[in-house]
Amino acid sequence: MTSTTTSPPAVLAPRRQGTVFATLAFLVLFGGDVLRNGTSFWGWGVACGAMVVASAVVVARNRPDPRRLPRLLVLFTIWAVVSITWSQYPGASALGIVATLATMLGALAVAWSLPWPLIVAALGRALRIHVGLSLLFELIVATLVRRPVCPVYLDCTGGVPDAFFWSRDVLLEGGRIQGLQGNSNILGILALLALVVTASQWSARTISSRAGTIGVALAIAALLLTRSATTAASGLAVVAVLALVLLVRRTAPPRRPRLYLAAMAAVVVVAVVAVLARTPLLGALGRSSDLTGRTDIWAAVLDLGAQHPVVGWGWVGYWVPWAAPFTDLAERNGVVYLQAHDAYLDVWFQLGWIGLVLFGLVCLGVLARSWWWATDRRVLGVGREAPWATLDLLPLLLVVALLVHGIAESRLIVEWGFALLVVVVVATRRDAHGWSDHDRVAEPTDALRP
Repeated sequence: MTSTTTSPPAVLAPRRQGTVFATLAFLVLFGGDVLRNGTSFWGWGVACGAMVVASAVVVARNRPDPRRLPRLLVLFTIWAVVSITWSQYPGASALGIVATLATMLGALAVAWSLPWPLIVAALGRALRIHVGLSLLFELIVATLVRRPVCPVYLDCTGGVPDAFFWSRDVLLEGGRIQGLQGNSNILGILALLALVVTASQWSARTISSRAGTIGVALAIAALLLTRSATTAASGLAVVAVLALVLLVRRTAPPRRPRLYLAAMAAVVVVAVVAVLARTPLLGALGRSSDLTGRTDIWAAVLDLGAQHPVVGWGWVGYWVPWAAPFTDLAERNGVVYLQAHDAYLDVWFQLGWIGLVLFGLVCLGVLARSWWWATDRRVLGVGREAPWATLDLLPLLLVVALLVHGIAESRLIVEWGFALLVVVVVATRRDAHGWSDHDRVAEPTDALRP
């Protein structure tokens, strides 16, 4: 492969149009909380409906080859759909299944219609927009509004818990900002993803130095201002995996087994230390020993899940507040949380051991394929590693960030978390060995620059 390949305008034009669609799709997916807070659930519903229609059109024009679709993901989806037959809340399950299928449709439209570099271009652009506007939003609230801001669908005049506010106006006080997402942890993980994607694009020279500098700076600022412990754990995992991959790339294949054994031993040691020293570690991060109430939520979900351990209570994705047992299953300080705060526990609760095994196999499969992408070095004819090889690192880094984040949050199975996982699963399954003819048509840097 060489970097001098050119693509005809007739090919690049539809690809650019596809990138615009993918950017809009990512903006809506990442902007679920933004749209609900700023336009109400009705506005969010209209935006989602429009994207579902657009996604259906894109899929119809780029029909996936069933033989190259990820079978484990298909099996997991089928199991989630059929769970409505034994669901303890069939109405909520029907709504959750529709939302899951709509999310998958959008992800499939992006993953199947574009080569990986253009998916990355759209993803990076959407993440930088979200992070940049979130920081601007908090700055406007702090300097012009000067009081907490409530979502448009809530009346906060009578006093509500802090968790209900869209922005708590704490930027100038040194508090943890929430951004447009209205949640410090969500803004934090989006900032981490923006940092990883932007740094990869910058290294691959698919964005300008100016865009890379601004994007990285904004992401780091958001990470510092959110101070999310969950995001910190995800970030440390990403750094560790990146270091291991770079080391593996520089290690001859016969010597790699020893390196893998050493890495696994290091993971075991770190895990043991983290468990034994969890109290001081959490204290250093400014978190309570109950993980901000998560242990109580986990205990309640475990107790209920034990009633239907094999097949679960029925798929619902994001918990609905009007259906039992979610009305008061995870209540803390007057706030009813609509997730188990652990994606894997949530999957087990909703789909039982069978669903959890299927989901676990999906995660292991995409990890294996992403690892292959990351360690299969791309080399130019003169023996130099191509700058494009950096983009091959992204599937692994994104998946690691999502899977670690899923230990303390459930976004991995709903909205942008699930969509991004599906995009990586489908893209790595479609092009099982990394670059393919599907990707090479988009090689010219000019086709990717924002």
